[in-house]
Amino acid sequence: MTYDYDLLVIGAGSGGVRAARIAAGYGKKVAICESDKVGGTCVIRGCVPKKLFVYAAQYKKMFKAAEAFGWDIQSQFNWPTLLNNKDQEINRLNGIYLNLLSNAGVELIKGFGSFVDAHTVAIGGKNYTADKILIATGGTPTVPDIPGKQHIITSNEALDLKQLPASITINGGGYIAVEFAGIFNALGVAVNLVYRGQQILRGFDDEVAQFAQQSFVEAGINIITDCEITAVEKTEQGLVCKSNCADIHSEVVFFATGRQANTEHLNLSKVGISTQPNGQVVVAKDQSTSLPNVFAVGDVCNQNNLTPVAIREGHYLVNRLYANGKQFPEYDFIPTTVFSQPEIGTCGMTEAQAKAEYPNIECFTSTFRAMKYAMSEVNEKTLMKIVVNSDTDQVLGMHVCGADGGEIIQGFGVALKQGLTKTQLNSTIGIHPTSAEELVTL
Repeated sequence: MTYDYDLLVIGAGSGGVRAARIAAGYGKKVAICESDKVGGTCVIRGCVPKKLFVYAAQYKKMFKAAEAFGWDIQSQFNWPTLLNNKDQEINRLNGIYLNLLSNAGVELIKGFGSFVDAHTVAIGGKNYTADKILIATGGTPTVPDIPGKQHIITSNEALDLKQLPASITINGGGYIAVEFAGIFNALGVAVNLVYRGQQILRGFDDEVAQFAQQSFVEAGINIITDCEITAVEKTEQGLVCKSNCADIHSEVVFFATGRQANTEHLNLSKVGISTQPNGQVVVAKDQSTSLPNVFAVGDVCNQNNLTPVAIREGHYLVNRLYANGKQFPEYDFIPTTVFSQPEIGTCGMTEAQAKAEYPNIECFTSTFRAMKYAMSEVNEKTLMKIVVNSDTDQVLGMHVCGADGGEIIQGFGVALKQGLTKTQLNSTIGIHPTSAEELVTL
């Protein structure tokens, strides 16, 4: 049977764009559909603009530290300037992605995609057929169905607030919640961080999470745990979060309590594509769905909601489909970073995970004040932790909470992936003076 395309990709985020480009490079006729700017969550409304905001927020600490090094800096923050420059950067990146697709020979179709049958997708009222179809629609923030939910914003809106609020209540305890809490706190906003559990950053190493939480409190964030917001009311003075602990007042209420897969309008059930209860597409090891010619990559099907994971899945998939590729993504020892303040970089197992799998575990930790802050009034400290299997000497996990944590972990992540042992780590000469050298001397 003749189709319009060899491959049709639904969603022009990181995973979809990579898959489309590589497939076109193999001489395949490829189209990709997207209703928004090209680049997906990461580039348009996630990692990239958020990291730009983190950089903006970090200048406050840098200016404070600069005084000890002889700099007399008079500074004033301007929120509209940041928003405008952020938008320009996002538009620039969108242009780069458009050029990448165009130069690769990928046809961009504007609009939402919805399945008609196993080989047909409707976009903007027109049907397009393809031999193979890739779902790469990503995810979107969710807000629970509570009274007053119309007053609640998510990370999407937080990146485009017209003016910097005087106060904000952020509900959640994961990546997004603590990152935005740090951003707004550093920019002078009074921040309430509300979490329903006892300890924020669930899933991270307990010692690291406790250290980070204490650091956030010392930085001025009001953290309220064991508290669940049940409603949001609008008053003349602002918004009031009703909860099981107390009324919480603020100008803005921001929920960062989870994301869901963008599958609602894909019409998956009509064509028999299986999904999980949370809407994510069910995929096999080879990224295939319950329809043999339909595949999925990235957040729409994955628990590892990270841009590099989506890119790797899309690239390897196309290699296997069109170039006799044999590789599959590996999900162990994925380095990741929480761009909080202080920053958290982590790779491998937490202490609890290691103890659940191995009988003999040894942990090595160090807490210190980074040299860049030693002479200043910045009191932020750094925690470093290594988790080791005592029986094999293999380093199972490495965790940093402090300045440049992500940059440090990226390098060590290569070694962990290759089976680094504690002996090998300690035989490595450190670079002095750096924070990272602490990891080779523990």
